Amino acid sequence: MAPSPGHLAEAMPGMDGAMYPGEHALTAPDKPAAIKAETGEVLTYRDLDEQSNRLAQLLHAEGLRPGDHIAVFMENQLAYFAVVWAALRSGLYITAINRYLTADEAAYIANDCGARVLVSSVERAEIAGALVDRIANCRRKLMLGGTVAGWESYEAATAAMPGEKLAEEWLGDTMLYSSGTTGRPKGIKRVAPPARVGEAFRMLDMFHEYAWRRDMVYLSPAPLYHAAPLGFSVGVQRFGGTVVMMSRFDPVEALRLIERHRVTHSQWVPTMFVRMLKLPEEERRGFDLSSHEVAIHAAAPCPVEVKRQMIAWWGPIIHEYYGATEGNGRTALTAEEWLAHPGSVGRAKLGIIHICDDEGTLLPLGQDGLVYFERDSLPFAYHNDPDKTRRAQHPAHPTWTTLGDIGHLDAEGYLYLTDRKAFMIISGGVNIYPQQIEDALIAHPKVHDAAVIGIPNPDLGEEVKAVVEPADGVEGDAHLAEELTDFLKSRVARYMVPKSIDFTEALPRLPTGKLYKAALRDTYRQQQS
Repeated sequence: MAPSPGHLAEAMPGMDGAMYPGEHALTAPDKPAAIKAETGEVLTYRDLDEQSNRLAQLLHAEGLRPGDHIAVFMENQLAYFAVVWAALRSGLYITAINRYLTADEAAYIANDCGARVLVSSVERAEIAGALVDRIANCRRKLMLGGTVAGWESYEAATAAMPGEKLAEEWLGDTMLYSSGTTGRPKGIKRVAPPARVGEAFRMLDMFHEYAWRRDMVYLSPAPLYHAAPLGFSVGVQRFGGTVVMMSRFDPVEALRLIERHRVTHSQWVPTMFVRMLKLPEEERRGFDLSSHEVAIHAAAPCPVEVKRQMIAWWGPIIHEYYGATEGNGRTALTAEEWLAHPGSVGRAKLGIIHICDDEGTLLPLGQDGLVYFERDSLPFAYHNDPDKTRRAQHPAHPTWTTLGDIGHLDAEGYLYLTDRKAFMIISGGVNIYPQQIEDALIAHPKVHDAAVIGIPNPDLGEEVKAVVEPADGVEGDAHLAEELTDFLKSRVARYMVPKSIDFTEALPRLPTGKLYKAALRDTYRQQQS
């Protein structure tokens, strides 16, 4: 039997109830479960319940049972929610595949997760067509909005099935893959006890912290294939709220949507804050954001000055958490806490934090090291990769796990992240963490985006290089490089100032906001080889 959703249904005492689309379809059938921001198209709870039931019936008729896997490979659209809920109410694992992957990359994930059914869309037709011969073990390939060779119509296949719920509904789970920014994507399989849909279950405490409720309106500006947007959107629908789904992030459009739909809750990544802060003042101030109660951000540490400006603009509604798809631990803090501890990502809400060196020795307060979370048991495993699972574990304490982040604790237990260990630059024997340099660069008014990497140096081993995306209308030239170098000299240690600064039209960021730093670093290393 499939386990219950590891981070979509976890510890929060007192939040009992059969909270899923079938319940809300009975009590509020015409209420929007989701709205497509660009068109205003609505998916009601009646529609979500019926559509997810039809696909669940098809999957069951196909022989899939709790613990089996399906996958979805498509852009943000309303049908995405029906596909996800069909799995979550059938006891199945669902893997959301990054819609921007190549055929080989998507096939690797579909095969690795063992998907027996794959759902895609005609918008992905070119890649989907190339997938056919690469995913031979996938029994059904369903396409929305049209078909290509090797695929069958999703609409026709599901229309032939009854719209009633299965006789037995088990809670399923997501099995998502890491973004692959530091290597090949890893399937993250969480461990939790089985539970039936309709039985009492407990929701994540973070939903309670953020005052989630039935009348909430949640703005989702990011791709649904990513863990946080998907998990939060599904959480909203558990409560019976409404998701306003953007196809892609645009800073002005996001502000307009908050005003138009009276958005109460939202979730962001720091690069989105940066984009909004770069808007002209009159444009930023031209929208009514008074309905906005809770703005949550995560995914990467937010530059101190960026967050300070956001709190000054939006008020103390900004909450931050640090966690990952693995669900091995979580920290959080409010705007008020952050102002008292600028740069922190909060105190532990799930798990106990330990800071250790590379050998696993505990380090004192204030000293940077690997961030481990201690849990009562191992909460996840990397699918088909026991070696990676073991490498994430502390050498002496198997239930302490790390994701490779570097940070330190203060005397009050607040965690401060320094960077990813994989991104660390070792220059002349000195450890340099790029995040601090990137945060300083992004504060310059002529910088739209910035990345800092290490490139080979015959004397020092590595040297610091910055790659900058200039702001609109700014020319990236030697004069700007000199200006940025002087700017950095007063903000970071001299040994951290880049030896060189290059300019680019666009840095390789994923739509989730994460910088694809491994690709950038590889490009420069190949140029020097």
